[in-house]
Amino acid sequence: MKWAERLREDMHGLAESLGNLLMEAFHYLALFAIGAITAWAAVLTFLGMLDKGQITVDDILLLFIYLELAAMVGIYFKTNHMPIRFMIYVAITALTRLMISDISHNHKPDWGVVMISGAILLLAMAILVVRFASARYPAVVAPGARGRVRNRADAEAERDDTTD
Repeated sequence: MKWAERLREDMHGLAESLGNLLMEAFHYLALFAIGAITAWAAVLTFLGMLDKGQITVDDILLLFIYLELAAMVGIYFKTNHMPIRFMIYVAITALTRLMISDISHNHKPDWGVVMISGAILLLAMAILVVRFASARYPAVVAPGARGRVRNRADAEAERDDTTD
């Protein structure tokens, strides 16, 4: 019976290792795809600006959104943690772009501008909450990617840019 138990444990270990390998492969493939799509969209936007012959604030803010998305992918690639703050920054930039576009096209501020401003304020407060929570309640130091144990300084630096 011991041989059967040992065989079961070996099979379980093999299945777990194979599952981890496939999951990490998909993870990296998806990150490279998202990064490539973001870079391609930024290049197309930039070429469109050159083709138009003029650059607006909307175009510049769109490039900032692409930059923030690329930074988010880079941080996720390095740490395997989703940087929630960067997603909030993207939302703030998108709302700012919407507000500037609305005012420049309609030439009259209305309640829509007030609501967008309120949404930006709420998102800014959300960033404060996330920063406070990550400083006050730090993540538990755990093994990093591929089983490496991270040191305290790496974990604290990571905590500043990611969620708990």
